[in-house]
Amino acid sequence: MKIPDISHSPLLKSLYSHAVEDPSKVALITVDGENISYSGLTSKIERAATLLQNRGLRAGDRIMLSAQKEIDFVYLYLGAHLIGVVNVVVDAKNNAEHLAYISSVTQPDLAIGMDIEGIPSLSYTSLEYPDCISLSSGKELKSGMTADVMFTSGTTGKPKGVKLSHDNIYSSATNINGFIHNTSDDVELLGLPLCHSFGLGRLRCNILAGSTVVLHNGFANLKSVFDAFDHYGVTGFGMVPAVWAYIKRFSGNRIGRFANRIRYIEIGSATMATEDKELLNELFPDTRICMHYGLTEASRAVFMEFHESRDDLATIGRSVSEKVEVAILDETGTELEPLQEGEICIKGNMVTTSYYNESDNAGAFINGYFRTGDWGYKTADGSLYLVARKKELINVGGKKVSPVEIEEALSKAGVGESMCVAVKDPDGILGEVPKVYLVRGSFKGSPDDIKSRLLSMLEAYKLPRFFEVVNAIPKTASGKKKRTL
Repeated sequence: MKIPDISHSPLLKSLYSHAVEDPSKVALITVDGENISYSGLTSKIERAATLLQNRGLRAGDRIMLSAQKEIDFVYLYLGAHLIGVVNVVVDAKNNAEHLAYISSVTQPDLAIGMDIEGIPSLSYTSLEYPDCISLSSGKELKSGMTADVMFTSGTTGKPKGVKLSHDNIYSSATNINGFIHNTSDDVELLGLPLCHSFGLGRLRCNILAGSTVVLHNGFANLKSVFDAFDHYGVTGFGMVPAVWAYIKRFSGNRIGRFANRIRYIEIGSATMATEDKELLNELFPDTRICMHYGLTEASRAVFMEFHESRDDLATIGRSVSEKVEVAILDETGTELEPLQEGEICIKGNMVTTSYYNESDNAGAFINGYFRTGDWGYKTADGSLYLVARKKELINVGGKKVSPVEIEEALSKAGVGESMCVAVKDPDGILGEVPKVYLVRGSFKGSPDDIKSRLLSMLEAYKLPRFFEVVNAIPKTASGKKKRTL
């Protein structure tokens, strides 16, 4: 097979090596049950790259790409990488205002899977891939080029675009596979959303390993999930704690019948109760159960393995690789002694070097480390413990929600003074949910009236679950809202 220029993308180098060494090996199984071989995948991404090229796109240009479980997303995502086009990966289910903001920041040359005012667009249903004759990036391709831009919520309420290079995404996948011990023999059920770094990262990990990915429409239908486990011989999967809470609630311990074939489980994006970790250890006695800590900016920098840490399940683990440094720093950037609390900061080959908006970089880095905004400490042996989220993000089933964003929406809805905080989900599914305090006399109508006004401004998972009317918002000594009540 003739291989195009892939010198800039170590991930694509791995993909093409698998296609050469074992061309008939199944790379992907679509939601419709279609098998895509590694050689077939390379052919499809070359045709997807040709489609983009024929639209006038060249290296450094940007596409705003709706991350869906359609196989076309995978073709276009990797096809863009092939010719150096930057993927701005989004969830098309986000509201129009959110998508418009991302578009205004990144100025994409093409939108795929959604309609953005003023931007040429393509729908997944209308795609027709041309034959690949020749590919030309139009510019020199380098590994340090931006591959993806992933948007994440920040404390200001405005999402931040994280620039990830080809080296970043490859290094992240290499680190993760090294810890989890993924191999080409694995068959992974991928039910996580691809619009978030966890799900998209699992796709890249499997491509790197040369394993098989079963694309699946989430975990809502557990019978379908368990049937897929049986039918495809699944050996591993990723989930967030909210998914585990759902599985436990609606299927009990039935997932344990797959323990003899599930080699690994990766868990991330939120904290998990010790009793749940203990139960997973019991149900999967021989499974490598790994839980990560990380951010989009510093993908899965820290890992723990439940069986290896059974005597101390409170830790969030240690650095995923010797190439990743995790330090506890004070405000001056000085590293603190073991057991001293400070900000968790990360340096490594998978850490972004910049946000898309240069102005967002202010205060984001210190002494070469990325500042996570989370508070914690380390022990003498390097084990990391998370104390608090300094950034105050609310973790709704693995999705990060800015309380400031909700408060800004409340202001637009006519609320004069409010405060949003995280509270425990009483249903035990999502982990955390937003609760809003409304100052008496600062709004008109009932809380239900206010919630209805928020429907057009916030995604469903961001809507406050609870409202409470108070006489005043509690403040810290410095005058800031006291969100920890």
